[in-house]
Amino acid sequence: MSRVFRILHVLRAPVGGLFRHVRDLAVAQAARGHLVGVMVDSSSRDTLTRERLAALAPHLPLGLSAIPMSRTPGLSDTGPILAARRLARLLAVDVLHGHGAKGGLYARLAGTWLARPGDAAPARLYTPHGGSLHQFAARLSGPVYLAAERALAAATDGIIFESRFASEAYERAVSGHGAKTRIIHNGLSDEDFAVRPAPGEAAADVLFIGELRHLKGVDVLIDALARLPETTTAVIVGDGPDAAQFKEQTHRLGLGARIRFTGAMPARQAFGLGRILVMPSRAESLPYIALEAAAAAIPMIATSVGGVPEIVAGSRTRLVPPGDVEALACALAASLDQPAIAEADAADLREVVAGRFSLASMADEVLDFYAEALAARRSRPGHSVVGNEPVRTAAKRSSTLG
Repeated sequence: MSRVFRILHVLRAPVGGLFRHVRDLAVAQAARGHLVGVMVDSSSRDTLTRERLAALAPHLPLGLSAIPMSRTPGLSDTGPILAARRLARLLAVDVLHGHGAKGGLYARLAGTWLARPGDAAPARLYTPHGGSLHQFAARLSGPVYLAAERALAAATDGIIFESRFASEAYERAVSGHGAKTRIIHNGLSDEDFAVRPAPGEAAADVLFIGELRHLKGVDVLIDALARLPETTTAVIVGDGPDAAQFKEQTHRLGLGARIRFTGAMPARQAFGLGRILVMPSRAESLPYIALEAAAAAIPMIATSVGGVPEIVAGSRTRLVPPGDVEALACALAASLDQPAIAEADAADLREVVAGRFSLASMADEVLDFYAEALAARRSRPGHSVVGNEPVRTAAKRSSTLG
């Protein structure tokens, strides 16, 4: 390793695939000898989130910091930006890496406001993830997010996309931004490729794992289940803003005895609750749940959205159109009627994914891109160059999670 980076990852909500990505990346970077810290929103207080953050904290030499962050844009964003700037200066970071719309805003502006004459300016990295891209298409808030992204172009040294779809969507929306870019797929660990044991007798036919909101297509799945035989059962794992709506829909359709809602739990723990995993999303980027299910050789039905076609490319797995209740019901019926074929297709997809989605490769490529972006940032006039100077030992910050 030619040099040690001091890295601060910034994100808002420590949930879902975005958090899985940051956690895996931060742990892999620390394991390679880099000094890593994470800054998150402090308002996520559910048990599962607290457990995940507590498990991550020991891997972070630069600590885990939590402060209030608003979901909606506004003047309240000034606080997290200033907090990220103070933290970055205290930790003398080389890289500020923002994830998602809010994390990207805080990290990039903090890195820009941080620079003073004689300072070694940190590289300002941004990974949009799916949430940012979905905001661009929103009918009411989309123009606001697009304007913000275009304004932030000058404060961006590099953008990492987890899929070709994300790169193309961003380039269409924010053309001419001028930042360095690279596509680096999400990666899976060796543990992810442990094949799931055969589900027990009590397992449901259908399994959904994810955030309970309209974008994830849970309503489409419920409507599809209503078209299947009365013996077909399902488990819906997760929580979210539209949970009450989906539960009301379930009871309105008379499916209360066939569909069980469990709340949120780790994906690996949930995998044994159903025979076929269904991902009926209306939009995605490169969803971890699809990658995890593929790695575990779980039969899967997914929609042809975002980067999902990139995951299944070269396999026998077929996708269904988003929002198409009839197509989803037919695909479910076929998989349930022919479980041996569904399992063989799942094994095939597992082999395909194993060859393309490596956590080790993801971590190495991201670090390589950091070096490129940092070199470009510090070669600009007015910024000092640190080069390969010895790295100062950082006192480990205590977590602010209370």
